[in-house]
Amino acid sequence: MTTHPSVDPDLPARIVVVEDDAGMRTLIVRALQGDGYRVRGVQDASEMWDALAAQPADLIILDVMLPGTNGLDLCRALRSGEGGDPATRADTNEVPIIMVSARGEELDRVLGLELGADDYVPKPFGQKELLARVRAVLRRRGGGITMPSAGRPRKETLRFAGWTLDLRRRELTDPSGAAVEISGAEHDLLTSFLDNPQRVIGRDRLLELSRTRLGDVSDRSVDVLVSRLRRKLGPDADNLIRTVRGMGYIFTSEVERV
Repeated sequence: MTTHPSVDPDLPARIVVVEDDAGMRTLIVRALQGDGYRVRGVQDASEMWDALAAQPADLIILDVMLPGTNGLDLCRALRSGEGGDPATRADTNEVPIIMVSARGEELDRVLGLELGADDYVPKPFGQKELLARVRAVLRRRGGGITMPSAGRPRKETLRFAGWTLDLRRRELTDPSGAAVEISGAEHDLLTSFLDNPQRVIGRDRLLELSRTRLGDVSDRSVDVLVSRLRRKLGPDADNLIRTVRGMGYIFTSEVERV
């Protein structure tokens, strides 16, 4: 069996969360990030395939009840290598899958496992239970995948255009080495851009990513947050974060993870 671990063995596992409920997706993503994993949340099949094409995953958490292509069909496509970009199929047909669903009937669980899922978690579930199942699946699959360890600091540093963002410490450093103070919402927004460099991110997606930090979210609140972040990033920020009229924003710089 072929496994596809993280490129750098010192980095924690990469997890893609496929969940159409924005609130639930945010809760799962934050729980996994809090446990040290690198996580990307998406809302449907199309975004999942885009995420896997952009970067391989070490684990996929897949909701059953999705709009369009449901989770069971996605699990079948992942295992058969029939979906997504042909260039990425070799990296997806062996990726571990944990399925989650409010439909906890035995038939659904059996079908999910028979289609190739590694585990099935019925909703509602507790955060500790989900994290334990994630750790168990990653341990079973092995292949050099790194899980968080309190005894070893994670290499979670992003560099772009001379700037450095330490995800573990939530510290932003400018090209001169000076620390720049940013709020939690600004950090989350910047991280979203750095996870999706040189790709247009729509306002609705940014709304979702910011919803746990902003009380009254709207298109205007996202624009205000982007303006605040631009001020922190200095005079070249308008070039770093460009407005794409009628669509959203794009982060133009290349991003290096060290």
